[in-house]
Amino acid sequence: MGSLRLTLCTGLLACAAGLSPVAARAADGQGVTVTPASPPVGSVVALRVSGCSGTTGTAASTAFVADARLGGTGGALTGQAQVRSTIGAGTYDVRVSCAGTAVTGSVAVVAQSSSPLDASAELPASPVAPVHAGGGGTAPLASVESRSTGPDTAQAVTGLLLAAFAAAAVGLLRARRGRGSR
Repeated sequence: MGSLRLTLCTGLLACAAGLSPVAARAADGQGVTVTPASPPVGSVVALRVSGCSGTTGTAASTAFVADARLGGTGGALTGQAQVRSTIGAGTYDVRVSCAGTAVTGSVAVVAQSSSPLDASAELPASPVAPVHAGGGGTAPLASVESRSTGPDTAQAVTGLLLAAFAAAAVGLLRARRGRGSR
């Protein structure tokens, strides 16, 4: 009789969970998941969006420093966003737009606890003035435009010539050793 009662109670709990608003939103295949669910101000959150047909999207919220770019496949997009350090605790809407689809969710921001041992609690989240760090002898190099296009033709030819010379030197050394050991 005890196992029958346990089975009935479990069945009722499963039915009640199936009727909850969270399950109803997940059933239509759309939703925004924020991890951690209750982030402190200034923290970085992970976003996961289901129900988007595209491979890219944008998540916007007044709680975020900037709109978050999302990417993924198969209807699931992921990305990251930083919570504003100047925002108050509360629940904020998250709106995701992707391939003409709009998905909404929310994030519950909590106030950051400050302990007497945590000196960074009073500091601003970002610098408020430029840092005078000097530069010394590297200052002229900082003004030179850097290229990330790879080696030019002269550098490529020089590298090939050096590699050919090294291969010839190794071949000659092996030939000399082969004659000397016979």
